[in-house]
Amino acid sequence: MDVSRKVDLVARNSLEVITRDDAEEVFQTNASPRGYLGFEPSGMFHLGWMIWVNKFKDMMDAGIKMTLLEATWHAWINDKFGGDMSKIQSCTAYIEHCLRALGVDLDRVDIVKADAMVGNSDYWEGVIKVGKAISLSRVKRAVTIMGRKEDETQVDFSKLIYPCMQVEDIFYLKLDFVLGGMDQRRAHVLAREVAGHYGFRKPVAIHTPLLSGLQGAGRMDMAGDADAAMIECKMSKSKPETCIFIHDQPEQIRAKLNNAYCPPKEVEGNPVIEIARYILMRDAPLTVTRPAKYGGDISFETADELINTYREGGLHPMDLKGAVANGMVSTLAHVRDYFKRVPEAAEAMAKMGFTERCG
Repeated sequence: MDVSRKVDLVARNSLEVITRDDAEEVFQTNASPRGYLGFEPSGMFHLGWMIWVNKFKDMMDAGIKMTLLEATWHAWINDKFGGDMSKIQSCTAYIEHCLRALGVDLDRVDIVKADAMVGNSDYWEGVIKVGKAISLSRVKRAVTIMGRKEDETQVDFSKLIYPCMQVEDIFYLKLDFVLGGMDQRRAHVLAREVAGHYGFRKPVAIHTPLLSGLQGAGRMDMAGDADAAMIECKMSKSKPETCIFIHDQPEQIRAKLNNAYCPPKEVEGNPVIEIARYILMRDAPLTVTRPAKYGGDISFETADELINTYREGGLHPMDLKGAVANGMVSTLAHVRDYFKRVPEAAEAMAKMGFTERCG
């Protein structure tokens, strides 16, 4: 695969690459570039995470040696599971099984636990160096990477350490590429700034879209702070009624999508369109089944075709919802089968207390 195709692969379905020129340079000068995704073990796996999972696989296919950082200490600072570190650590096993169920070959991935990094004094030296290179106001603005508003730092000072840790994660792991949703942008920009300050190589940042909750952005008050609105609108496990989990049963998926925000001809902030675009149509067309009197079945080869047709009124919202529901039921059948077939996966899920919620 030539350099241009590698860059195209890591860039597809992303909202931005900072920068494409830097990405090309990395591929041209480094035969074994390194990349990562850091996640907080924080609860049940939902569709929003599938977007970065697919991009993670793209980066592996592009020849990037990927690291999965299990950000246990970060989750502790962020009060996940009420700050219960034992539950946070247990959740990592469950997440690993979810990734295998979704087709990630973890045998080709370096899995690093934050617990191991924080035991090294070099890591904390790096955290301090990051802190010395940036101002307090810059750190406070970056707490949105935690899914928190800036004023929440007034409650708990430890949250101000989090952005410095996330930046140091990148340097400590010697990464060329960093992957995250758009909510991680501020941390990645900070990393590039700190790299410039110390003369390090700037990491290439790949930012994927955030999947809207099923309530849709159109039902939210979008006035005011853009980051706060982004946090409020994204799909979140804390709002299970507006979230599709990868373990949901077919009838749950259909019911949730049937009630989803999906106004005629509106594409922006439409979660049903987003699921089709970023998850179902990554490598496959979308077929909509409908009666002959309403135009008969129609297949969309690309997301752009679907979006243009929907925007022009050529596809009814209920027909779109039905097609997306069918697609997700089929896609997630592999996950349901994996958790039934692999005893360790079922045990890890039960240990987290998730089994009953999945039906």
